[in-house]
Amino acid sequence: MIKLTSLQGEEFLLNADLIERVEELPDTIITLTSGKKMRVVEDANTIVEKFINYKRKIQCLAEVQNE
Repeated sequence: MIKLTSLQGEEFLLNADLIERVEELPDTIITLTSGKKMRVVEDANTIVEKFINYKRKIQCLAEVQNE
């Protein structure tokens, strides 16, 4: 899960595995695999960084469990 902020200023957690596409038009719009679209205040680069960090944490946890 990654923490994002809606245009109304409300923080929420999003399952990053459901992200299909991120666009800046100029608002940042996230399209989910379900087709639902969400507008957030974070820019695309920030979302990508959060996604990468999320995946790294999962990988680290998997490596620790396999030890």
